[in-house]
Amino acid sequence: MLRYVYAKDLHRFPLLRDTMFQDRAEQFKKRLGWDVTVNEAGEERDEYDAINPLYVIWELPDGTHGGSMRFLPTVGQTMVNDHFSHLTDGVHIESPLIWECTRFCISPRADRRAAAALTLGAGEIMDRFHLRHFVGVFDPRMERIYRRMGLNPDVIGRAGEGDQEIGVGLWEMDCDAWPRVLAKLGITRQISTQWFERSMGFVRSELAIAV
Repeated sequence: MLRYVYAKDLHRFPLLRDTMFQDRAEQFKKRLGWDVTVNEAGEERDEYDAINPLYVIWELPDGTHGGSMRFLPTVGQTMVNDHFSHLTDGVHIESPLIWECTRFCISPRADRRAAAALTLGAGEIMDRFHLRHFVGVFDPRMERIYRRMGLNPDVIGRAGEGDQEIGVGLWEMDCDAWPRVLAKLGITRQISTQWFERSMGFVRSELAIAV
């Protein structure tokens, strides 16, 4: 299932939290060779994990992490603005309608549904928070994953070549992508909505009125 968890609430899910940061270390440090910091517990964390981002996490049946992404409003501190402005020609990306998406991570324990699940989670965030776009840094591997999900980023800038190429792009959840993503997971939009509402503590409007 999908969980939507703010950093301040990760302590409620210790196994999910710990395996997420450990899988990030495995993917970004060991497999991809990124210049990231791994602590003594074998976890990859950075300064953006400390400012209460919203995580979308694909939880496996045993309660461990299957995949995740991290989201931050661009009206606050973001990785794109702090470290990758050379890819945007110095343009500071800031809007209440744009959130940053980073740390797309898939656990080696997960199956092929994980990428679709995270795409679905991003779509739900965009829909529920009334966003227009996400902005993020990506490499060619991630761009291929996005395109398979029907998400075509509007590339703002690129640098590097081959495996070292990185880009910054904006993308949105096209309505045509919903059926494809839901079909990959074998669920309905109603189930997706229930996952979101359960995580975020939403109360349906008719219940609120009745009370």
